Amino acid sequence: MKMKDRYIEEIFLVLTMIVMVLLIFAQVIGRYVFSAAPSWTEELARFIHIWQVWIGASYAIRLREHIKIEAFTKLFSKSVQKVFETLAILVWFALALSLAILGTQLVISSLRNGQLTPAMQIPMWIPFLAIPIGGAGMSLRLIQQLWMIWRSDSTDYKEGGNPV
Repeated sequence: MKMKDRYIEEIFLVLTMIVMVLLIFAQVIGRYVFSAAPSWTEELARFIHIWQVWIGASYAIRLREHIKIEAFTKLFSKSVQKVFETLAILVWFALALSLAILGTQLVISSLRNGQLTPAMQIPMWIPFLAIPIGGAGMSLRLIQQLWMIWRSDSTDYKEGGNPV
């Protein structure tokens, strides 16, 4: 399965990291050189970081870099390991899908309330949107992982379903 969405998280994370570093650098220069810095740079950097965490979770799933304990499952045959891996992914998928659904409800609620951020005065639903997008991204990546598990002959696979 050739993934057309292979680099979407990477591109997002690299670009937002550049923007965040520039914002924080401007904040530091403003504080220490000019004795005053705009408050919106700190707020925007914080919101960018929140987005990075949620999108980064999806990226970590794609790379299979989330923390997990394998000592117990390694005691079993490859087919039993696939079953354990599938069960773990299904539980994780339920959590990620719940985050997407509840995050969407939070965005809709925030949209109705008209709450604005303190410094930039942008709608609060924009930072909250990271939750359902991150949950949906994790859900998609988990489905892709499930596909790779069952099409592979080995449980030792990495990104793209290629055995290590």
